[in-house]
Amino acid sequence: MLEKGRDYSRIIFHIDVNSAFLSWESLERIGRGESDLRDIEAAVGGDMATRHGVILAKSIPAKKYHVRTGESIVEALRKCPNLIVVKPHHDRYREYSKAFMKILHEYTPDVEQFSIDEAFMDMTGTELLFGDPITAAYTIKDRIKSELGFTVNVGISTNKLLAKMASDFEKPDKVHTLFPDEMKEKMWGLPVSDLFFVGNATTKKLHELGIYKIGQLANANLAVLKMHLKKQGETIWNFANGIDFSVVQSEPSQNKEYGNSTTIPFDVTDEKVAKLFLLNLSEKVAERLREDGVKIASVSVTIKDHSFKTKSHQKKLDAQTNITSEIYEVSCELFDELWDGTPIRLLGIQTSKILEEDYGRQLNLFDDTDYEKMEKLDEAVDRIREKYGKSYVKRASFLNDI
Repeated sequence: MLEKGRDYSRIIFHIDVNSAFLSWESLERIGRGESDLRDIEAAVGGDMATRHGVILAKSIPAKKYHVRTGESIVEALRKCPNLIVVKPHHDRYREYSKAFMKILHEYTPDVEQFSIDEAFMDMTGTELLFGDPITAAYTIKDRIKSELGFTVNVGISTNKLLAKMASDFEKPDKVHTLFPDEMKEKMWGLPVSDLFFVGNATTKKLHELGIYKIGQLANANLAVLKMHLKKQGETIWNFANGIDFSVVQSEPSQNKEYGNSTTIPFDVTDEKVAKLFLLNLSEKVAERLREDGVKIASVSVTIKDHSFKTKSHQKKLDAQTNITSEIYEVSCELFDELWDGTPIRLLGIQTSKILEEDYGRQLNLFDDTDYEKMEKLDEAVDRIREKYGKSYVKRASFLNDI
């Protein structure tokens, strides 16, 4: 039911798949006549046999044992000894994500994919097509459940920040609103750690300032926050007050990104080991680029250390490419610039500036690399792996697996 007098001139949805990896694994198991992981103490994580890795997603029954996303499997099993942990299958997840995004694009062209399992939608002006915002949200939510078999939460507001906060309210399979006039009632009583962009370190600093609730943050002295938290202090103060001017950035398909990341089941302190992971990621990204017949002109590398601090660096390439070794070389260069020796828990490679047309390569008199030969070699490896399996051809670096 819409409130009279409320400004609905801008309507933003945030759609978030409930326990995405777990839901998608469950659908595969149900198809084989096995139990639904969502109904039992279960999680998606690393290798159960070696008990390495971290929890990527957990069921609601597992959540009752305080199993948390991001904690080690060992920690999760201490809390919930009966926990069933299944390995992730990221190729499978990408297919479910594509189907999910395809449905969203049928309701508005203004869709911004925020991650593999969540997106923002600018639904402004769609009332004549799909009804009021709440009706439209239920229509989308129920259609995803009916056609794809998994549930989502929908958050509705006038900006992206509040819509995302709303979608995090009670789960699963819910629609929530968080309009500016509802912030005091629905958001200000929540702990500051629930606010977007407030991590553990920031929470600790806010607690030291006597700020425990989002409402206290919203009413805090901005100058004091900036003194202690610099620019971030102003950002989270704005968020606590529902201030967010960012737009839903719907990019045409040629500007989408191709990337992969991996959560490492142990702290990496060896540069050679880290670069083996980068090589593996470079192979996966480059293979997908070649499969789609596109090339990229920008590469970025992300490092998350053992304390979950994240750093990233980007480089624009001199020439477009989808060659594995070229992407790997740039990734190593970026890694060398980023890494300070702190133990690593996650590595990621992201590519952008996607080009669907081959504009050729700028000649360099001092570069005698045979790029055409490298491209043909990669394509030959792709064909062999497609026919006989991905493990049929391995680089020498991977003969002794990590």
